[in-house]
Amino acid sequence: MTEGAVLAVEGLTTQISTGGGSFAAVDGVSFELRAGEALGLVGESGSGKTMTCLSLVRLLPKGAGRIVAGSVTLNGEDLLAKSDRELRRLRGRQISMILQDPLTSLNPVFTIGSQVGEAVRLERPRPRRKSVRPRVVEALRRVHIPSPELRLRSYPFQFSGGMRQRVTAAIAIARQPRVLIADEPTTALDVTTQRQFLELLDELRREERMALLLVTHDLGIVAETCDRVAIMYAGRIVETGPVERVFSAPAHPYTQALLGSIPELHAPRQRRLVQIDGEPPDMLSLPAGCRFAPRCPRVHERCTDYPPETEIEGGGRAACWLLAGADDAA
Repeated sequence: MTEGAVLAVEGLTTQISTGGGSFAAVDGVSFELRAGEALGLVGESGSGKTMTCLSLVRLLPKGAGRIVAGSVTLNGEDLLAKSDRELRRLRGRQISMILQDPLTSLNPVFTIGSQVGEAVRLERPRPRRKSVRPRVVEALRRVHIPSPELRLRSYPFQFSGGMRQRVTAAIAIARQPRVLIADEPTTALDVTTQRQFLELLDELRREERMALLLVTHDLGIVAETCDRVAIMYAGRIVETGPVERVFSAPAHPYTQALLGSIPELHAPRQRRLVQIDGEPPDMLSLPAGCRFAPRCPRVHERCTDYPPETEIEGGGRAACWLLAGADDAA
């Protein structure tokens, strides 16, 4: 764990068991987050983004998912060595998570006030009852819920999609965590509401110096919101680096293809968009070597072995034989 890092993930591997067999949904994932920094985790559906997040807070499907290797260090503490009871005390206070769909994240039979208040009441020592309500109101005010004192008794169905997502954010930040994980929090929102919510997340992380892990498949969101980006494919991170470098000079063929598939609305002359042929691999029968090789236009015989990570000029790393030194590629 380097100096200044709030969260350090090293070689994280999570295995999922299904009726058809077992596979590593997260395979050797490593990254770090510093206070006030935003890291975008990008990839196609099924690449392992959500499973990575659930692994960090150890909320994997019971009986089906288990962490088999790696480490997750939060403020010097190994989360994987914690008991369930110890981890429950850390969730919300040190690390918190906003899930994709606010409608399924919130309980329809409890008021907004009771659900945000539950996060506050989990503190140890337990806060006095009279102190909970003001903190709930303040949490709702911080996420810009209008008239929060009056909306405490409202139910989720009485809120719009954007307001419900703000409530989930209020629950996540109620105890001022050091790390906030946002798993595709704008998927169910329209464009205008999406932008408002992203601006809210950016405001919260800057005010509270929270480290933000933003999971998305939208590279435009990453460009506007994040400091660094990690590109994920078939359970592995294939490229990381500062947003500016990755967007201006992508190193991995998969990253190049993702950026090439985005239309440039203000370009003087429209170029032909890149099409990524094929489909992501079946995680139960992964190809040998590089997992992107079956879809890569620059594949060659060395790709039957998984490539090492290579340092990229301008910051970051990428795993591709095209970037490896002559000795490695021989």
